[in-house]
Amino acid sequence: MNTPTTAVTGAVHSFDLSTGVDGPGTRFVAFLAGCPLRCLYCHSPDTWHRRNGTPTTVDELTDEISRYERFIKVAGGGVTLSGGEPLQQPAFTREVLRRCHDRGLHTALDTSGYLGDHADDTLLVATDLVLLDVKSFDPVTYHDVTRTGQVEPTLRFARRLSDTGKPMWIRFVLVPGLTDAPANIEALAGFAASLHGVQRVEVLPFHRLGAHKYAALGLDFPLARVEPPDAGAVERARATFQAHGLTTY
Repeated sequence: MNTPTTAVTGAVHSFDLSTGVDGPGTRFVAFLAGCPLRCLYCHSPDTWHRRNGTPTTVDELTDEISRYERFIKVAGGGVTLSGGEPLQQPAFTREVLRRCHDRGLHTALDTSGYLGDHADDTLLVATDLVLLDVKSFDPVTYHDVTRTGQVEPTLRFARRLSDTGKPMWIRFVLVPGLTDAPANIEALAGFAASLHGVQRVEVLPFHRLGAHKYAALGLDFPLARVEPPDAGAVERARATFQAHGLTTY
């Protein structure tokens, strides 16, 4: 017997309202628990495991969203599913996005793309915008950053989105000594420019704001001694993307 879609249960770590960070306008952002990657700069290690989330049905989460529905519509916003990695819970993610999309809410999926093959066509049709976090274009660096992953699934997912013209915001975290090699940035910029639907690229400076979470969990923060990039390095990276005709922030 098939499980009714409203009874599909996910693991939700938390939710919040944000403006201009997780998609356009003021948004209801649900952070799902569970992620297959262990990125060195991750600022949310408390979302790595599904056990860190609260079991939540589709109805329960969409009921919570409905409390803010009028406000986020007036504010030109919508709903974003983030993580962790929402595509580790594809059935739950699909049904929440579909329900929100059917109610006229703008929907966004914040993902690394590593589990992009888990996103079926129904999920993508219900997604208005994909926030695609590309850790690195260089395969060796990608593995070094994520400790577990390969870059090709992310690139394959990006090509699939491009083939359908799905709107994308590509995000890239600039980490001194790790992701900041000019050849890596240039290659990623060229790849992004080859895709259809890329509305913007966000170069995000590495920060250590999540270090306290590692301490609370009894974990060492791998990049504790790495300084954030200076303004000049960030601007040079952005200029590389801009030189390929990409709107960059």
